[in-house]
Amino acid sequence: MAEKPRIVSLLPSSTEIVCALGFADALVGRSHECDYPAGVENLPPLTAPKFNPDGRSYEIDQRVKAVLQESLAVYRVDANLLKTLQPNIIVTQSQCDVCAVNFDEVQRVCEQYLDTDAHIIALEPNSLADVFADIQRVADALGVTERGRQLINELQRRMEAIAAKAQTLPKPRVATIEWIDPLMAAGNWVPTLVEMAGGENLFGTAGEHSPWMAWDAIVAADPDVLVVMPCGFDIDRSCMEMDVLTARPEWQSLKAVQSGRVYITDGNQYFNRPGPRLVESLEILAEILHPEHFHFGHKGIGWVTFSG
Repeated sequence: MAEKPRIVSLLPSSTEIVCALGFADALVGRSHECDYPAGVENLPPLTAPKFNPDGRSYEIDQRVKAVLQESLAVYRVDANLLKTLQPNIIVTQSQCDVCAVNFDEVQRVCEQYLDTDAHIIALEPNSLADVFADIQRVADALGVTERGRQLINELQRRMEAIAAKAQTLPKPRVATIEWIDPLMAAGNWVPTLVEMAGGENLFGTAGEHSPWMAWDAIVAADPDVLVVMPCGFDIDRSCMEMDVLTARPEWQSLKAVQSGRVYITDGNQYFNRPGPRLVESLEILAEILHPEHFHFGHKGIGWVTFSG
């Protein structure tokens, strides 16, 4: 780029992409959720939720739906701070209005408050292939096309090595849960990761939004493995929500429960972020599904066995 980049990233995954491409020092602002890699939390946050993010998953779901019913954006942008920072690159997304600030809102604020035109990069990661395409899109915008290709090749190489090894192993039937109350299965890139890790994905379709699901469907499918990865929740917070499931009368009869194969992952840091750390997400799944064959050191940090 001829002009020195002043980058604002409005979602955690794009912050990680920018940093992986070597532009951490060009970031001047972030979203309220950006917390990786270390140091980005020192940047000024430009977004905030319009709902209370504390409480139980059912309460959060109701608050978000109430905002959306009024045709409002779920997050607000600090327009005055954006005007002060005057970025020339803004990375946001148009994939999910619940996950990050609404794209139309970003455009509106930029048009009203920026003195010069900023290049807005809107990521739309519906599938794993889309994630790689988004990485390249950011690299191209930053003028480091070849660096983007190299990063993608390295990520794909690591993932393909895991997939090649996993495909020779037995395939447990896997149910993934992206929200606990109400129940939602993980879609988008997660079904692909499950298959690459050597599992048979039962719910959610690769490349499609995460679907709501009925408890009866889990009971009927009776998965071998149950992986819980609530969007935006770390392990401790997810464990606090598990009573919603364990209180179900059929819980103890599930095959995954009886065999001790229920796992809690840090969905917030890994599976919910469509960026470079989807490689670590795949490593976590490989460790969970085939612990005798994969050891990446994520146990106790990225995932735990649920014993409740």
